[in-house]
Amino acid sequence: LTYMCVFAELNIQHASLETSENLQRHKTEGFSSSKALVVRRGAPFRVSLQLEGRPFNPKCDSLRVKLSLGTQTPSTFCYSFKPSSARWQAYFKPEGLDLHRPSIWIFSPASASVGSYGFQLCVFTLGKIRRCMMGQFVLLCNPWCPEDTVYIPFEDQREEYIQNNSGLLFMGTPLNLVSRPWSFDQFVPGVLEACLSLLQVSPQHRKNQRMDYANRGNPVYLSRIVSAMINCEDDNGVLKGNWSDDFKQGVHPSSWTGSGDILRMWAQSNYSPVRYGQCWVFAAVMCTVMRVLGIPCRVVTNFNSAHDTNGNLVIEEYYSETGVKLNHSNDSIWNFHVWVECWMDRNDLGPEMKGWQVLDPTPQERSGGVFCCGPAPVKAIKDRRVDLFYDIPFVYAEVNADVYAIVVSKGRVVGHSKDTEKVGSFICTNSCWSSHTPEHHQRLQIHHKQKLQPRHLREAPWYRRTLRYGEVSLNSSINHASCSNLDQPEAGSSSGIAVFLTLDKAPVAGEPICFSVTVLNRHQVAKKLKVHLNAQAKEYNHNPSDTFWETHGTMEVSPKQTRVIKQHILPAQYEDVVGDGLINLAVVLEDMATQERALASEEFNVTSSQLIIEVADENSVTLNSEQTAVVTFFNHFSHPVSGILTVAGPSLIQGRVYFRLLALPPGGRAQKRINFIPRMVGTKMLHANLSLANINSTITGFKMIFVNKV
Repeated sequence: LTYMCVFAELNIQHASLETSENLQRHKTEGFSSSKALVVRRGAPFRVSLQLEGRPFNPKCDSLRVKLSLGTQTPSTFCYSFKPSSARWQAYFKPEGLDLHRPSIWIFSPASASVGSYGFQLCVFTLGKIRRCMMGQFVLLCNPWCPEDTVYIPFEDQREEYIQNNSGLLFMGTPLNLVSRPWSFDQFVPGVLEACLSLLQVSPQHRKNQRMDYANRGNPVYLSRIVSAMINCEDDNGVLKGNWSDDFKQGVHPSSWTGSGDILRMWAQSNYSPVRYGQCWVFAAVMCTVMRVLGIPCRVVTNFNSAHDTNGNLVIEEYYSETGVKLNHSNDSIWNFHVWVECWMDRNDLGPEMKGWQVLDPTPQERSGGVFCCGPAPVKAIKDRRVDLFYDIPFVYAEVNADVYAIVVSKGRVVGHSKDTEKVGSFICTNSCWSSHTPEHHQRLQIHHKQKLQPRHLREAPWYRRTLRYGEVSLNSSINHASCSNLDQPEAGSSSGIAVFLTLDKAPVAGEPICFSVTVLNRHQVAKKLKVHLNAQAKEYNHNPSDTFWETHGTMEVSPKQTRVIKQHILPAQYEDVVGDGLINLAVVLEDMATQERALASEEFNVTSSQLIIEVADENSVTLNSEQTAVVTFFNHFSHPVSGILTVAGPSLIQGRVYFRLLALPPGGRAQKRINFIPRMVGTKMLHANLSLANINSTITGFKMIFVNKV
C-alpha cells in the first residue's frame, strides 16, 4: 500500500459542489442564480470528487479543508468518519463509499458566522500535498435547525417568513385598512449579493473586520447592523428618508413596489443612498435583507403609533375652540407606522425573551449613537421591562401611550379629554396565507401580544407604583390651573355635555363621507350649544394642514336628551386634497351658558377603488407556460385622471412592465393585457400599481396565482 501511495499518481480530475442537491437540501433553491453555492449553517453539504490514477487510500491519503471568511481563516480541519455538531468538520459517510468517486461532507456549526466563504480542499499523501481544489459558498442562518438561534418550530411560518417572496403591507387606518402589495424579491438575481455587501460596508466591518466576522453568528448583532444600514443617516445605508412634499430628486415612496430594485440600485451606485423611502419602504427592504440572511422576518403595522419625544408616556393633542387641530406639541401620533419583527433567541436576556423581536429601520431616534431600533422582545414590551435591551421604552410608548386632547382658546384650556386605548389600537402583519384564503384572513392581528393589560388592571395600585411616567406636560402658554383634573372627564365630554363622532361607513373615493355627531345632555336643564365641525387634510405622520371643509351652527338639547346630527362631505370637496393622505375630522361643542367645550375627533383615510386583476383559466396556470392577465381600472374620480401603471410579479414577470394611462374621463374604464411565464412552482403574487399624475394618489391591486408543476 505504501508503495502504491508513493509511486502511483492520485489526481483530482473533477470536483462538483452538487449544487442542485445541496440547494434542495438546504431550502435555498431560490438562490440558484447565485454564482456561489448557498447553504445554511448547522447542516452538511456534499462535495463529490472524481479521482484518477488510483483510488483514495485512507491508510496513506488524507483530505484537509481550509476555510476563509474574508481575510479571516476560521478553520482548517481534516476529514473523519464521525461528524460533530459543535465545530466545523469534513467527513466521509462509510456506507456506499466509492474510493474512486468519494464524496466529502462539509458541516458548519449552527452558531457559525454568516457570510461568503472561500475554501480549499487538498489531498495529502504521506503528509505531502498532491492536489488542491478551490471553491466558494455562502452560509446563511438556518431556521430549520433546532440548534440555530433563529430556529422557528413551525413549517408554515418558515415558509411565510423566510421563503415567501411577496406579501402585503398594511396602511391607512383600522377603520379603513389598505393592503399594499409588495415584492420582497429575496431570490431576484443580485439581491443576495447586495445583502452581503450591506454587511461588508457597515461601519462595524470597516472599523474592525475581525470582530465583525466573529459576531456574525449572532442574530441580535446582525439585526442591529441591518436596522442601522437600511437608512443612510449614519453610514452608506440603503435608503434616504423624505417626509416632505418634494420628491423631484428621487422616487416618491409610494411608487416603489418591491425591494429588489432598491437594493440593486444601491449596490450598483457604489452604495449611494436610494431616494426616497418612508416607514413602509424601510421596513419592507429590511424584511428582504433579514429573510435573505435566513432570519425569520415579517412586516408589522402599528396603527396610531405614538412618537413620545419626552418619555412621559403621554401624547398631547391641541385643538382650537372651532375644532382646528394645532401644532403645539413635539409629540405626535402617526396614523400608522411600519416596522419589522424577527424571530430569534435572546441568550443575552434569558430564554423567556426568545421569539419575535421588534426592529425599526426608520430613522426616528438614536440607539447606541446611531439611528436604529431593536431588537426589542415583544414579551418585554408587553411586560414593560424597560430595564432590558434594546430600545424597549421607545417601542413601549409607540403602542401604549395615553392621549390627552386639549381644547384651547386665547391661551387657556377650555376643554380636555383622555383616551387610553387610541395608541396601538390595532397591530397586524401577514398571516401564513395562501391564494385560497380570503383577504381578512391574510391579516394576522397581534396587538394583544404587545399591548398592556386591560385598563381596569392598569389602574390597580400595584401597577401604578411601577410607572415612572404619566404626568401631563402642557405647553407653557396654557393655563396649568385649568388642567388640575385632566384625569377625570371621560373622552368627548365636558362636565355635563358629551359628544361622539362616528363614520356611517368606511369612506370610499367618489362617494360622500357620511358621519354622525351624537350629542348627549346629562343636565337637568336644556342646553343651547354652538357646534363647530372642521375637516383638515393630513399625511399619516404629520399634523393636519389648513382646513378644507367646515360648518358652524347652534342647537338646543333638552334635559337628558340625546340628539344626532347627520353630515356629509362631498367628493368634490375632498378628493383634490386627500389622495393618499387622510382626513382629521373634529367637532367642538360650546355650552353657551358656561363656555365649557366638549371635543370629539376622528382621523380616517378615503380608500380608492382597487385595480382588478383577472387571469385567464387561473386554475390551470403551469410552469414555463405563457399565461395572460388583464388589469382593469375604473375612474371613480369626478375629473379625468392620467398616470403610470406598473405591473410586477416575482417568478412571473422579468423586472417590471410599464404602461401610460392618458386622460381617462370620469366613469371611464381602462384595461391592459399582460403576458407572463411562471418560472417557479407554488403560490405567487402578480401585483399592479397605478401612480396618478394629477392627484396625490396611488391605486394598487394584486392577484395570488398558484403555479402547477405540469
